[in-house]
Amino acid sequence: MLWIGLACISPVFAQIDFDKWFEKKTLRIDFDLSGDISFQAAALRSLREEPIWAGPLNNLLDPFGYGGYYVQVSDKASGELIYSRGFNTLFEEWRTTEQAMNEKQSWTNTIAIPYPKHKIEVTLLARDRATMEFASLLTVEVDPVSIFIDRSPLKKNQIRSILKNGETADKVDLVFLAEGYTSEEQDKFFRDAERFTGYLFNTAPFDTRKDDFNVWAVGLVSEETGTSISGEAIYKNTALNSGYYTFGVDRYLTTPDMKTIRDAVWNVPCDAIFILVNTDRYGGGGMYNFYAIGTSDNERTPHVFVHEFGHSFAGLADEYFSSEVAYTDFYSLTHEPWEPNITTLVRFEDKWPDLVAAGTPVPTPLEPEYMDKPGVFEGGGYVAKGIYRPMDHCMMRDYAPFCPACSRAIQQMIDFLTGK
Repeated sequence: MLWIGLACISPVFAQIDFDKWFEKKTLRIDFDLSGDISFQAAALRSLREEPIWAGPLNNLLDPFGYGGYYVQVSDKASGELIYSRGFNTLFEEWRTTEQAMNEKQSWTNTIAIPYPKHKIEVTLLARDRATMEFASLLTVEVDPVSIFIDRSPLKKNQIRSILKNGETADKVDLVFLAEGYTSEEQDKFFRDAERFTGYLFNTAPFDTRKDDFNVWAVGLVSEETGTSISGEAIYKNTALNSGYYTFGVDRYLTTPDMKTIRDAVWNVPCDAIFILVNTDRYGGGGMYNFYAIGTSDNERTPHVFVHEFGHSFAGLADEYFSSEVAYTDFYSLTHEPWEPNITTLVRFEDKWPDLVAAGTPVPTPLEPEYMDKPGVFEGGGYVAKGIYRPMDHCMMRDYAPFCPACSRAIQQMIDFLTGK
């Protein structure tokens, strides 16, 4: 689905020989994004060599076209594209808020790529939300033997294998990170991680793909239990600096501290991250190919976890349209959104038309004969008009089972990360 404004991204799908270009280690690239609602810029902060590469060895070029940002890696000598991947950031969301209309900010982010054997050029691209096209923000030349690449070891936290089904290159490696668990609460964290693993694999379509996952738990130690609630003047000293009231929304639980998150997984196989916060309060968040976060003990915890993981793992959009959000004009109604489970009908033919039965009207009215079947129902992406969702109810709207379009996107991402 590389049609969505990827004029700057080469739609090349040939297999790349991993062993020719890369070592089975990670090059971590920390960078800053700065700006406001009208512009953004990027700058390199640091490079790190880390000992594990958990990603696939034979799916190195991203086929999806998902995300607000893209990283491209090219061989310096030949110019050949040898790696690419899309992702989202919290800074991208912040740029759509009212606060970004009145001030400039800078946020630190991080991406991980396989460690190169030769000199490379790394290009960071950002998607223009109005046109959906990508443009280059930053290009960095990297020499893999440079003395300016940090090779120092980081803290070795307690790591426990929750589920082990095979080699990391052939599996999705999901990592649970402890947040707001004190040293006395580490046993609770590992029990919680096992419980959440059960939630995931009791949910379709993950229930049929359990053998494609490895699951790890990393026991980060916080000084205090729980998380910050800034809107209520509650502040906690925790490992990952998380908190509610992101962008002023009381239920939106996130952390902007990507560097500390990546420091925590430097020596564990990692394709996907879920931050497990030790509280019973409702809330969570998730950003594609970045992280998802949720709380351990709320009554709606199982559904929030799977919903937020849908964002971060498969690039799924929110399908609700009546809840409070901080965003303004998050989607352009004159262009097709990149997420696989919403459409503006600008290019619906590239979304889920094959799932809609012949004779079903497009758009689809909320009438009894259509409501329990795939269609094109108005409302989604935080707005009631102009954006459409695949079914009336779905995990990405109101915690119903994943609809067929979302389920297919999840299956495709599992296949991609397991090298199928």
